[in-house]
Amino acid sequence: MTPLVVAAVLLAAVTHAGWNALAHGIRDQLLAFTLVGGGGAICGAALAGFTPLPAAGAWPYLLVSAVLHVVYQTLLMQSFRLGDFGQMYPIARGTAPLVVTVLAAVFVHEVPDGWVLAGVALASAGLVGMALWGIRGSGSRPHWPAIAAAVATGLSIASYTTVDGLGVRASGTPLGYIAWLMILEGLAIPAYALATRRGRLAAELRPLALRGLAGGVLSVFAYGLVLWAQTRAPLAPIAALRESSIIVGAAIGALFFKERFGFPRVAAAGVMVVGIGLMLAG
Repeated sequence: MTPLVVAAVLLAAVTHAGWNALAHGIRDQLLAFTLVGGGGAICGAALAGFTPLPAAGAWPYLLVSAVLHVVYQTLLMQSFRLGDFGQMYPIARGTAPLVVTVLAAVFVHEVPDGWVLAGVALASAGLVGMALWGIRGSGSRPHWPAIAAAVATGLSIASYTTVDGLGVRASGTPLGYIAWLMILEGLAIPAYALATRRGRLAAELRPLALRGLAGGVLSVFAYGLVLWAQTRAPLAPIAALRESSIIVGAAIGALFFKERFGFPRVAAAGVMVVGIGLMLAG
């Protein structure tokens, strides 16, 4: 975890929170993710023209990852429909680092030392606490279907993070890998929208096009940085550090969506920062 890798992952975290906020701000989530996916596919096609093809050994990972990304987007849409951005985003992102730590140890043989393991656990606790303590502090009752969707989203994030960590290392070209991943995953939801909305789709997309396509561009940039970092450092601390986007997401929820932030989330953010410090110490 060199300073350059840390800076890249932190920039990816901020960018990721930004595109998720853009998507959440569009009331019709199918339209939002159609535009994000379409924007990502366009960026991927542009990149593919200037980068080498990933090595043959990376393509099985690419295909599995594309399916997992579509599952992730579907679950994320559902969690955004059911719950507040400032609560669902932390739960979805906060469950991923611990699962990635286990998957990386089993499948990549990256066993973290005690400092890193303690840091990942503490950061994950802070991330989930930022959402759950926020619900408790607001006096509202937890919406369990929304929480279930967010947790399932986190499991899908952990799955594609591990697959992509292996795939990008086998590809020989991080840019080529992200380009083809965006092409493969980016067309699925737009194709579904086209099949279900038919003649209405173009008219519904038009007023939202700029915002949604911007989200697609940001998503490619954010995940491209993460994939590059995964070729330079172990998966578990990158996954946990990436989820510092939750602090940005909670702030966006408070500032732009008028969602309560409050002391519980401030305390949880502090716990997460301590966890990141332990990871870097390791």
